[in-house]
Amino acid sequence: MSARAAEIKRAETIRAQNPPIMRKIALLLVVFAASATASGCVTAAIGTAASVGVYAAQDRTIGEGIDDASASQQVKMRLMAADSMAFQEVDVEVANRNLLLSGTAPTAEHRQAAETIARSVRTVDNVYNEIIVGEPSTFVRSAQDELITAQIRTRLTASPSVRAININIETFHGNVYLMGIARSQHELERAAEIASVVGGVRRVVSFMQVRAPDMPYYAQAPSGPEFRGPDGVLGGDENAVGQN
Repeated sequence: MSARAAEIKRAETIRAQNPPIMRKIALLLVVFAASATASGCVTAAIGTAASVGVYAAQDRTIGEGIDDASASQQVKMRLMAADSMAFQEVDVEVANRNLLLSGTAPTAEHRQAAETIARSVRTVDNVYNEIIVGEPSTFVRSAQDELITAQIRTRLTASPSVRAININIETFHGNVYLMGIARSQHELERAAEIASVVGGVRRVVSFMQVRAPDMPYYAQAPSGPEFRGPDGVLGGDENAVGQN
């Protein structure tokens, strides 16, 4: 083998053992993407587990909670697909198949379009459209609304007459919307009263539903001929049934 041929062979061997820099970069990007995806899956799994835990503690079934979360996600995705700029300030909240739209939209037509999209999801029974036509909320106003929500949540949690975990709270421009389940009409009204006295609240609108807690069901045993056991005692020995 000539010196020239040997040099070419050596260069090919080096290239085979050491991929070009762009190939290395591509491989690194794949690794990073895989890592990010794995991390995202873990985060999603943790979030899902936490949500299921909340659903289990509420006075609704886990299936109902999952249906509500799925409906909310579907509406949000459809709004973004329709017009991501116009609907970026629209908030979606779903509880017990009731859907609340709040936030702002640039025109009355967009406001109505958002409601139409919300009604297109089959697991939604009622849509409450509280969208305001106007400019997006400012950072300061949003922070104030978040503070109001936090204060209401704290007061509801501290109240012995309200089961706060059943209640969803949404605040926009000082308007407070309550959704979820109340175990009685008194609890529904009490939750609204507690929310109304928090500083900065303009009005409270309750879309909560009254659902009585599950009560035990008692079935009357069918009447039949008395059974006396071998010892003559009413009821006798259950193992004696059918014996001669």
